[in-house]
Amino acid sequence: MSAAETSATLSWGGAWRIARRDLNARFRGLRLLLVCIFLGTAALAAIGTLTAAIERELESNGQELLGGDLEIEIWQRSLNAEELSAIGEYGEISGGTRLQAMASSGENAAPVELKAVDQKWPLYGTLTLNDGSATGAPTGNNAYLGQGAMDRLDIAVGETFRVGTVDLVAAGVIENEPDRLSEGFQLGPTIIVAEDVPGRAGLLEPGSLYESKYRVAFANQARDPGEVEEELTEAFPNSGFDFRTRDRASPGADRFVQRMSDFLTLVGLAALVIAGIGIAGGVSSYLEARRGSIATLKVLGASSTDIVRIYAMQIAVAALIGSAAGLTVGVLVTPVLGAALEGLLPVEAGFVIEPAPLLLAAAYGLLVAFAFAAAPLLRARTFPAMALMRSSTPLSNTDWRPLLWTGGGIAAVCILALVSTNQLVLTAGFLFGAGGALLALGALGIAIQKLARSAPRPSNPLLRSAVTNLHRPGAPTGSLVTALGFGLAAFVLLAAVQSAIDGNIQSRVPAEAPDYFVLDVPREGEETFRGLIEEQFPGSDIRAVPTLRGSVLAFGPEDAMQRVADLEEIPEGAWALRGERGLTYADELPVGNSLTEGEWWDKGHSGDPLVSIDAQLAEGADLGIGDKLTIGVLGIERTVTVANIREIDWESMGFNYALVFSENAISDAPHNLAATIELPASAGNEGRGELLRAMVREFPSSSVVEVKDVLTEARTILQQVGLATLAAAAVTVLAGLAVLMGAIAAARAARMRDTVILRVLGASRKQVLLMQLAEYGLLAGLLALVALGLGSALAWVIITQLFEFDWLPAWGEVLSVLGVGLFMVLAFALGGSLPLLRAKPAQALREL
Repeated sequence: MSAAETSATLSWGGAWRIARRDLNARFRGLRLLLVCIFLGTAALAAIGTLTAAIERELESNGQELLGGDLEIEIWQRSLNAEELSAIGEYGEISGGTRLQAMASSGENAAPVELKAVDQKWPLYGTLTLNDGSATGAPTGNNAYLGQGAMDRLDIAVGETFRVGTVDLVAAGVIENEPDRLSEGFQLGPTIIVAEDVPGRAGLLEPGSLYESKYRVAFANQARDPGEVEEELTEAFPNSGFDFRTRDRASPGADRFVQRMSDFLTLVGLAALVIAGIGIAGGVSSYLEARRGSIATLKVLGASSTDIVRIYAMQIAVAALIGSAAGLTVGVLVTPVLGAALEGLLPVEAGFVIEPAPLLLAAAYGLLVAFAFAAAPLLRARTFPAMALMRSSTPLSNTDWRPLLWTGGGIAAVCILALVSTNQLVLTAGFLFGAGGALLALGALGIAIQKLARSAPRPSNPLLRSAVTNLHRPGAPTGSLVTALGFGLAAFVLLAAVQSAIDGNIQSRVPAEAPDYFVLDVPREGEETFRGLIEEQFPGSDIRAVPTLRGSVLAFGPEDAMQRVADLEEIPEGAWALRGERGLTYADELPVGNSLTEGEWWDKGHSGDPLVSIDAQLAEGADLGIGDKLTIGVLGIERTVTVANIREIDWESMGFNYALVFSENAISDAPHNLAATIELPASAGNEGRGELLRAMVREFPSSSVVEVKDVLTEARTILQQVGLATLAAAAVTVLAGLAVLMGAIAAARAARMRDTVILRVLGASRKQVLLMQLAEYGLLAGLLALVALGLGSALAWVIITQLFEFDWLPAWGEVLSVLGVGLFMVLAFALGGSLPLLRAKPAQALREL
């Protein structure tokens, strides 16, 4: 290269030729950067692709998942002629009912979910049976059963069974029910029957709990379902309608997908934050190893701009390859994640390419690479050539201006995260917390160095050398503190989240749940019902409460009541205002409830009709003592006064109602009882089976829900959530380990000279290793408590604020995992020290 060529800044082409020749084919020195970018990008790509695929499936198949363009739900009654006529103007209607029931065959009995449909069902999609045939709605006394119902009843296709007072024929086993997802959580296996079966079976008596569902296939597909919903709400404001549309066919699934997406995205961002620390350390280490090459280039006339261009290109190539590999792996693992959520959410089989989340993941990865590589790269350009030639001289630079580029990159990452999230407050809180943690760990690194410098010198020479290594010039204490802090915090996060989910699955719910819920117990048959159970299992705990369905039509002060139909959005926490809800009346405060305001009414209260409301509803709807509620029960409006406000223990697994009325408020409406049964611990399976058969014989119109089966399904769902959480959180642990290994490797070059000098002065291999272990042991011990607090705080946010579970971590398990993390730190430190012992003293001394 001539002097003329070096007198000016190199062109991009010339810089690339030098960068390409100097770049190792195996990316030696840049592997940490490549691995960190790979892990973060892969996590975000997989998360984004899976979420987008599920959302696309929900959106594109919304008609089939819902069974129509619009669904109208109403409790304990059918649509009247006026309502049917108005809805029929929009298109074809398919109606039916849903209710819990008991099915029996010989000595076998099973709680089931009875789904009665008319001959137009399904309006969209196809019902398929396990023999491969496609069919429509059943006719006459034919029924299609889920495999669970077939197993519980111990029947085969063609055999008969009984529901209520009607004998039915098992005409086939359900393989695919097109609108299953929109039906929500299942309290028993499905049995699909003709529309008139529940009435003929005596299951639709006045007061029975059943839900009528009407699906509409629009004649004009250009119609907006949301606008139709508004028109029907305005036309029938007090009807108690609850709507679903094709673009939100399964609100529960939508919410679950969104929450899982938010959580997993935060996990991916956490991995990238940790990766950013590794990138900064990796780039610094790489440039330190290239100091000879940089000095040579400067001596030959290369400008500072040339240095930045050459090494920026090398770093960019590694970042691009890491991002591309991450995107590829993200796409490849999506089917695996989909399989883990199979049955819980609609996931398209096979590989899915979603450009938007892939571009977002790549943008995150490259921005993080830029943000954390900028400062060490820009500082390297200002190092004088002679200082670079002295390999034993620690390079220092107090120029703070390169940090502006890092700050700009981090700001870009934050803006991108805030713009692309649906949970602005949660994401902002996470970013604020991550930034605070980085600053706190940076400050802690400085404090540890100052403490080590001012601490009394230990008498033990190994310990004295370990303490000195923490504050000597060029010591990597700051980067090690950050890497160890986040790495160990990732271990704590993983253990706390997983054990808290397990705690919710194993501890609280099963311990407090009754054995059975029984619906539609006739009021006049309560004594017979109790006697039947006591005869089979003396000492059983039986609770029975009146049960009705109704909806809040208006609420607020008497002179300024707000109609629910006029609300653009239901207030946060006031979920009881949405659609129809369970209602009851009582003379005494329900078990598991506590008054927070007001007083309970006297037994046999005969004054103004009163209501007790849930504290969360009171806060969300801004209701207080003396305010009014207007409710609709079976089409009749009733206005009541708020008498008191209650705190409800929703985890009691008993009867918990947001609205509890005085008896004179709603007891005249047709209704039945609901009961919980808790059997003695000695109750065996044979006796339980006999009890179910006896209840079917004596109360054919009642339905029993076996809580054990419900908990099993809920446990399965939570375990699927836990599996997805475990897989995602593992990415942060891998990122933490990668950064930790990188930090140890980055310090190896500086320690090489120290180790050689110690060996020349007579130190044994054992003493050198013990010195390394003492140094890392001191750091890890100091950071263990910091990691415990940081990881636990983030896990608490995830469990309580995002998933809305109880905070039930197993602290023994968390501490054990933290102990494993500490052991791994020491193991890595030991492994990183072994190559130092193989260094050739003559070669190392020549470089001093």
